[in-house]
Amino acid sequence: MLSFFKKKKKDTNSLKTDGQESAVHSSKLTGENAQESTEEVQTELSIHPAAAIPKEQMYVLRFLHNELPPLKANQLSLSGIEWDEQPHGLAVSAFVRNSVNKAIQLGEVRLILLNQTKQVKAKHTFNMKELGDIPAKSSRPWTFIFPAETVRPATVLEKENWTLAFDLSSTEHQLDLADAWEQALPEAEKQKLKEIVKKLGAPNQDELNFTGLQAKRSEDGKLRFTLLIRNGYDKNIQIEQLPLQVLDNKKQVIAEGQFNLDNLEVKANTTKPWTFIFQKELVKQEQPDLSSWTVQVKQ
Repeated sequence: MLSFFKKKKKDTNSLKTDGQESAVHSSKLTGENAQESTEEVQTELSIHPAAAIPKEQMYVLRFLHNELPPLKANQLSLSGIEWDEQPHGLAVSAFVRNSVNKAIQLGEVRLILLNQTKQVKAKHTFNMKELGDIPAKSSRPWTFIFPAETVRPATVLEKENWTLAFDLSSTEHQLDLADAWEQALPEAEKQKLKEIVKKLGAPNQDELNFTGLQAKRSEDGKLRFTLLIRNGYDKNIQIEQLPLQVLDNKKQVIAEGQFNLDNLEVKANTTKPWTFIFQKELVKQEQPDLSSWTVQVKQ
């Protein structure tokens, strides 16, 4: 909740929120139709029923809340209060604001933390049910912990003018077929691939991994391995060269080789199937067991 809330009561002339306001139309998150409106709504401070907030912090919260600008009707907003580094990640406190004329409860929502120049500092999916029902026309203070693995150390985050926002750009991890695959595969096969990708789910954020899909041996001794190249980054990735090893269930090398892919592009947040053919001279076993195998990038 507000475990890492640090602001103290002091001269009110210097007491302010450090982050920016970030508002979206409520339908973007709830899926419920609500009219666009220019009506201004002043929210009321709402504390989670289970929260135990010291008197001094309560004063600070009330003061900061009273300084917030009004929202337009039917909006959900995040207004950043402060952030603080913790041993296991980044703690970001904010007012979660609801200008809808009824209580709102959110589910899993991906939040994005942007620095003062709108560069991504962290992304993470939070279970917003923990906030409980956010009453109509209210603002509920909360602290979100971005795990260390979701924080980008190279991105500089100043203490002021950052933004905590709902990440509406995040979409379900999808299948990305190369043009040749798109033209050659029957619709039934495409659907099977889509179902496999959906079942696997998205890889970890900022991760590129390879999952084995199919293995075949030809009469001339070549091995064909079809892999799923899974891109967990929020940007397209080009692969120029890829050194691969295929291992059997005893972790013995079946085949290994380096492939030139001519900048094969895997789009952001997608999985692309690709077939790699190991020539006979790259195969390490005469009779490999292809009933169970894994693939890895050779270091």
